[in-house]
Amino acid sequence: MAERVLEVDHVTKEYRLGQLNGRTLQADLASWYARVTGREDPNTKVGTDLNRIRGEKLMALNDVSLAVDRGDALAVVGRNGAGKSTLLKLISRITLPTQGEIRIRGKVASLLEIGTGFHADMTGRENIYMNGAILGMNRAETTARLKDIIEFSEIEPFIDTPVKRYSSGMYVKLAFAVAANLSPDILICDEVLAVGDVAFQQKCLSKMRDVASEGRAVLYVSHNLRTVAELCNRGVFLDAGRLTYDGTTDRAIELYGGTAASSLTRDLDALPRPRLRGESIRMLSMELTDTAGIDYEMDSTMRFTIRGVSHIAEPGLRLRVTLFGSLASPAAMTQSMPFGVEADRPFALDVRMPLDGLAPGEYGVKLSLLSLTPRGKSSYYDTVEDAGKFVVTEDPRVNMGFRWSVRKWGNYRLPPLKVEHTVPEQEHRS
Repeated sequence: MAERVLEVDHVTKEYRLGQLNGRTLQADLASWYARVTGREDPNTKVGTDLNRIRGEKLMALNDVSLAVDRGDALAVVGRNGAGKSTLLKLISRITLPTQGEIRIRGKVASLLEIGTGFHADMTGRENIYMNGAILGMNRAETTARLKDIIEFSEIEPFIDTPVKRYSSGMYVKLAFAVAANLSPDILICDEVLAVGDVAFQQKCLSKMRDVASEGRAVLYVSHNLRTVAELCNRGVFLDAGRLTYDGTTDRAIELYGGTAASSLTRDLDALPRPRLRGESIRMLSMELTDTAGIDYEMDSTMRFTIRGVSHIAEPGLRLRVTLFGSLASPAAMTQSMPFGVEADRPFALDVRMPLDGLAPGEYGVKLSLLSLTPRGKSSYYDTVEDAGKFVVTEDPRVNMGFRWSVRKWGNYRLPPLKVEHTVPEQEHRS
């Protein structure tokens, strides 16, 4: 029977929203008195967002239970805001659960954010020894592994330089080398590996496979579903703070794809608009028409249909798609050639969007219908800011090299949208 190294037992984590000093001493005393007497908190209002937001609190995790054995490579998947990072922070003891208990048997090494566990004014070598001490290792044990750590990190010329002068990529290389080579019983890795170059990411994935094969445990969070499938032998799926599935990696990926795909198959009519948008021409729905779900390989093509209605005749209408990266900044943009719509008639746009050159990662979608003035300025009819999300995964057969480093950042112009404009058949017959 496998040895259990981690147990998460009915764990709930709540965060207070807004400013911490936004309440009076009287209100805090009233909340304390309600807790100790078992009465309802007079300062808490019941919200409507799936019971996650209650008054001034956000329920990041809701009654989560799971167990991890030695040799497990566990994928934790879910959309942004599902509670993945919160769960890893609780296991790493960065924060404490509001309710429930986490039992750990052994040492935990975490790679959650760039620079986690490092002191900026200390050199790389000094930080290695400090992290070894945090993991309970004496100086001799850390020294025995020092050569392997430095070689793995690929930053030997800078090992005696203060880490505050490191680039983000150097930070990640040293942090992973330390975490993986100091023999932790549980290795936790969040999305931070995406900062490194492609070759180093593959090297890290190979090292995590070795860690799991040596009888230790790996907890891995990534939106790159291909690496999740290759590395992990088990998956859990988080949705709105609840653990809704614990089983095979393939099924966890399917569930994640289903929830994210639903964000692209949407009722656009109900979504908020900027002022005066959507009055004369309005997008009503967006529907995926391919089988890729939300998981697209690099340089593939996304296909979807947008249905809408126009109350005016516009012969020069265009569809524009703007993509946003993980930092909510514009990452890419493309638009169609002009097409015409008739007054008081529905329309359907069958869209093919090439994803040429997009770096791996999760992207948000903004849709706009517009025309260009004689001077080339944009005149907007409708805009939906948050039309959905999708994921671009790395194709291991393609050597990205310089192209990825150039196109990963900044507003990159994708190839033009290919749009076929039709009037819905049932409306045409009528």
